[in-house]
Amino acid sequence: MGVPARLVIIISFFLMFVTTAIGRDKPVPEEYGRVIIDNFSRGAGLAPVRFDHWLHRARFTCRLCHVDIGFAMKANETKINADTNMKGFYCGTCHNGVRVYNDRKIFASCSKKQANAEERKRCNRCHSVGRSAEKKYDYASFTAPLPKQKAWNLIDWEEAEAQWLIRPIDHLEGVTIRNSSIKAQKDFSIVAKSTWMPGIIFSHKKHIVWNGCEVCHPEIFPSVKKGSAKYSMFQISEGQYCGLCHGRVAFPLNDCERCHSGPVSR
Repeated sequence: MGVPARLVIIISFFLMFVTTAIGRDKPVPEEYGRVIIDNFSRGAGLAPVRFDHWLHRARFTCRLCHVDIGFAMKANETKINADTNMKGFYCGTCHNGVRVYNDRKIFASCSKKQANAEERKRCNRCHSVGRSAEKKYDYASFTAPLPKQKAWNLIDWEEAEAQWLIRPIDHLEGVTIRNSSIKAQKDFSIVAKSTWMPGIIFSHKKHIVWNGCEVCHPEIFPSVKKGSAKYSMFQISEGQYCGLCHGRVAFPLNDCERCHSGPVSR
């Protein structure tokens, strides 16, 4: 007796998704969202930069860095170098030795001076790949008070923000242009293409806390009209649409019920 074609499609989809999104190596919480920046570092005789999203995400919104400051959403697409930092762009927007956070000056990212022992130590705070550089913040102690997700024990940023354990900054004086707020759309449902998978409940309110509108529209989702963008889990698992953030920095795709929380189609 032959296997129904519909069942073959479902099984094929499931196996492909498992081998892509779910079947990837288990993420290490401390390394989840880590970006290695190495466009110019080695050429300048420095180790590549290790950027940890967990430290910055606890303090600043995604929108602030990826819209106002202008970091690309893909690693090494932003051509950061010492000159741009010293001119006050990219990392140098905050790391300039002048801007204050929590009543403390943020250390300057780069310097034209001949690096002495103290300055080399400061350089190594960022240029730390392959080096045993001393970090000011330790992941375990820094994130201990924050709630964790069921998937891989990663930080539950949404819950941390809801409990006021973190209050990410969304504006920088002299950088951000303040616009009047617009009313967020209500939560809406997205019907799953397969009847065995619950529908999606999408919340604009939860996303704009971190992204505003500009991170997603128009580059990721060109239209704001519901249903105009056609995408699948195959595309998402390859880093498109929702997958641009989920699976890289936001909660991973294997935490299915975080999105697929609606009723099952009949």
